[in-house]
Amino acid sequence: MTRSRQLRYLAEYAAFRAIVLVIQCLPTFATVVLARGLAWVIVNLLPRKVSRYDIARDNLRIAFGEHLPDSEVLRIFTAMWQHLFRMVCEMVQLPRRFELETCAEVLDFENRNACVRALCCGRPVICLGGHFGNWEISVNTFGKFGFPMGVVARDLDNPWLHEWFRRYRESTGHTLISKAGAGADVSDIMHRGGMVSMLCDQDAGRTGLFVDFFGRPASTFKSIALLALQYNALIIVGGAWRLPESQQKGARWVRFCLTTQEIIDPADYQDAQGVERLTQRFTTALEDLIRKAPEQYFWVHRRWKSVPGERKRRRPAKPASEPTTTPAAEPAPPG
Repeated sequence: MTRSRQLRYLAEYAAFRAIVLVIQCLPTFATVVLARGLAWVIVNLLPRKVSRYDIARDNLRIAFGEHLPDSEVLRIFTAMWQHLFRMVCEMVQLPRRFELETCAEVLDFENRNACVRALCCGRPVICLGGHFGNWEISVNTFGKFGFPMGVVARDLDNPWLHEWFRRYRESTGHTLISKAGAGADVSDIMHRGGMVSMLCDQDAGRTGLFVDFFGRPASTFKSIALLALQYNALIIVGGAWRLPESQQKGARWVRFCLTTQEIIDPADYQDAQGVERLTQRFTTALEDLIRKAPEQYFWVHRRWKSVPGERKRRRPAKPASEPTTTPAAEPAPPG
C-alpha cells in the first residue's frame, strides 16, 4: 500500500468514526430529520448520474410496469434514500438500543415458530436475504439469540473500515467470511451442520443462472442451490423491514418486522431441473418480501445488467505494424 493511499484510508476512517460518534448521540427523531435532509440533497441537488436516478427509474419500471408514473418513481426513489440513511443511523445505534431485554419493543417476529424449528432441526441452514430493509438487524438478532452464522460479505477496500465492520458483525458471535474465495469456508460450515448468511440479489454475470425476478430474467448465483442440494441444507428467506410510521408511535427507538418469508427444503428439488427450480423459488420469495415495502429496497443496483444469451465481445485485434521484409499474418477476425 502506498503512503498516499494509506493516508487517504486513515482520513476516511477518522471521518467515519467522527460521524459514528455524532450519530450515537442523536435521538431517534433527529436521525429521521437528518435522513430526510440528506435524501433531499441527493434527489434535488445532485446530478442524476450521481444520485443514480435513471438506474432506479428503469429498475422500478421493470418491477412495477413501464407505465409507472414519474411521480411514483420519484416518491419511491426519495423514500429509498431516506431509508438508506436511516439504516446507517440504526446500524450505528444498534448495539446500544437493541438487547434481548428490549427485543419485544424493537421486533415483530413474523413466522417465528417455523423459523426457530428450522434453525434447531440439526441440519445445515442457509439464511438468504437481499438489499432490503435493515439486513444488519436480521443478522444481529440471530446472534443475540444464540444462532451464530458465517456471514458472507465483500471485503472493504479500506482496511480500517473493514476491521470496524468485522468487529461489529462478529460482536454477537458470528464469523465474517470474505466473499472472495468464500467457497471453502462455507462448505466447511455446511459440512459441520452450521449456518451461513448471505445476500442473493446481486447480478451473477453472463455465467449466472437466469431466473425471473419481478417478471424479467435476472442472472443469479446458482452456487446457493448447489450448496443446499449437496449438503441437504434448509434455505430460510427473510429480512427485517422498518414498520410504517403509523406503527412507530410510542416506540422508544424503531420498530421492525423480522419476517421469515419462506423455508425451502432441497429434498423437494432432486430432479434434473432442481437447481433452476430452487433458484427460482428463493428469488420469488425475495421478490414477495420486497413487495411488502418497495421503498426499502436498493433500486440503484443494476440487478438486470446481464442479458440472457449475451456473450462477451472480444476486442478486435490491433492491426499489425507495416512489415519491413515479410508480410505480417492477417489477424483473426473478432467473434
